[in-house]
Amino acid sequence: MRWLSPLRIVNAPLHFVTDAFDLRNARAHTPYRATVGGLVRGDTNGLTFRRAGGPAWISVLANGDVTGTPPLSHKGPLRVEARNANGETASATVGVEVRLPGDKLVAELRTASFTLWHSGSQVAGGREKEIRFLLKSAVDVVGPQESSATSTRELAEALGWDHHQAGTDIGVISRYPIVEREPPGSGWLSVATKVRVRLDDLDVVVWNVHLGYNPYGPHDACFGKMTQDQLMANEERSGRTPQIKAILQEMRPDIADASRVRVLLTGDFDAPSHLDWTPGTRRCGHNPVPWPASVLPIQAGLRDSYRVANPDPVATPGTTWSPIYPVFTGGYGYDSHIGEPEPQDRIDFVYFAGPLRVSDSDVVVEGRPAPVPGHGSNAWPSDHAAVVTTFRTP
Repeated sequence: MRWLSPLRIVNAPLHFVTDAFDLRNARAHTPYRATVGGLVRGDTNGLTFRRAGGPAWISVLANGDVTGTPPLSHKGPLRVEARNANGETASATVGVEVRLPGDKLVAELRTASFTLWHSGSQVAGGREKEIRFLLKSAVDVVGPQESSATSTRELAEALGWDHHQAGTDIGVISRYPIVEREPPGSGWLSVATKVRVRLDDLDVVVWNVHLGYNPYGPHDACFGKMTQDQLMANEERSGRTPQIKAILQEMRPDIADASRVRVLLTGDFDAPSHLDWTPGTRRCGHNPVPWPASVLPIQAGLRDSYRVANPDPVATPGTTWSPIYPVFTGGYGYDSHIGEPEPQDRIDFVYFAGPLRVSDSDVVVEGRPAPVPGHGSNAWPSDHAAVVTTFRTP
């Protein structure tokens, strides 16, 4: 797991959410526009922006829009200053990568699955911490869960990115244009959404899901001591098995076309992976457990990006549940186990299909999260770790 430096939330001074970040890529000789207008916190009354240094081709408008037409030769980062009505100032170093004509606009695509934990409402300054994580991680496409109907839009507006909010739970946020959006499905498909992202010269189909959470397989295996047959029956009862079957059925045309249009599947699956419950790990005394929510995507032609980059589940377990629940706090029919170790599992995923190449994949939190109930001031706004995968786009 990679630990990012902690974030300090200070109410008084005007400040950018982070003092260095990148905007979307530009192409030489092509008009460019992005924005930093939503990335300042503090007293933003009368806020204006200006270019304080950097390449001459870039203009910074008073509203924070970054515009211009880059030449073939591009030198150095941009320096942006924000000023409020009281005369307070804040500045940030902003990167814009300029790609040459004929080169891929996005040579590396960074993708994240990120559970917002009730829109970041469970920690102080949660929204700012979410934005800062997305900027520091330099992600391009994000599959958020627990977005509470508006957070996908609000995050995208702050970042100056594109978005699709599907119902009250899930969505997609993209640094690059979303050119197709599918409305929320019904029945088992209500937990999934799909968009098409355009990277200038390449389209990527992005699915994001949030599967059912109860009953929860690791609790059944570790507390309930269930047999494999009982575990499989409960996976069906939770809705996860019929949900992933229905989603993969809808994804079949996309996966079949993945050599032309790349495919990503992000999500909080609320289930472990069979690639982690192996003879080498012997989780809760079990030999391999064929958790359907991971077996079925791989059978359908998808690949688990984290396990491509980190094939040994003993050396790199990749735990995403949970950085703040080291012990079981009750519920799910297992209150007699309160105070026992919470099963730690990898339940958040970035799957892919097509000729993408995994450069790296990691699970990420920010700071050193304090466990519940002392989590309110955590730098990390979620109860899950995020998964961030970098793909090369050949």
